[in-house]
Amino acid sequence: MNIILLGPPGAGKGTQAQLLQEKFGLIKLSTGDMLREVIKQDNPLSKRIKDIMNAGQLVPDDVIIAMIADRIVQGDIQNGFILDGFPRTVAQAEALDVMLRRLDKKLDAVIELQVDDAALIQRIAGRFTCAKCNVGYNKTLNPPAQEGVCDQCGSTEFTFRDDDKAETVASRLKTYHAQTAPLLPYYQEKGILVSVDGMKEVDEVWHAINELLQSQSNLLT
Repeated sequence: MNIILLGPPGAGKGTQAQLLQEKFGLIKLSTGDMLREVIKQDNPLSKRIKDIMNAGQLVPDDVIIAMIADRIVQGDIQNGFILDGFPRTVAQAEALDVMLRRLDKKLDAVIELQVDDAALIQRIAGRFTCAKCNVGYNKTLNPPAQEGVCDQCGSTEFTFRDDDKAETVASRLKTYHAQTAPLLPYYQEKGILVSVDGMKEVDEVWHAINELLQSQSNLLT
């Protein structure tokens, strides 16, 4: 079973990918993680990627596709894979399809985690973490019982991520929707796009995904 997870930062793709791995034995493929692993190696592909990155350039689509192709034929991907963060454009999706056909593989499902932008901004922009014990909070959704004091350890020191600022999150959402919107009809036309409400609780989202996959019994054989 080969799956793509679509959804903006903060939609919960990582959590759902982990649950898919645990239940179905799939391997999560994050292009960012894969790039970091490849450049540690000593082969022509890693050398090409290092040269590109050292020149301050973006890694082109054909190199990403080659990296994915090299990874999905490795022995540990027996039950299938989950792609997270790729493709981002129709051109990348088309190149991915060509590569998969060449390897006699196919995508079985593209799962879109639908989000409400305003609610997602509130969810992400309100996040902060205890600097001492790393317990996570949210200013609106899950604040400490006593303002400014960690429930777990009593610390009064907290950390905030720069990329969790509301304006940063809004910008990333705008970019995501601009890039991803054309992918939805592309995969819809192929009959493999399914959508779930990504704003629900983790367990509810997982239940919806699991139900969708179970309903397509051919994916689980």
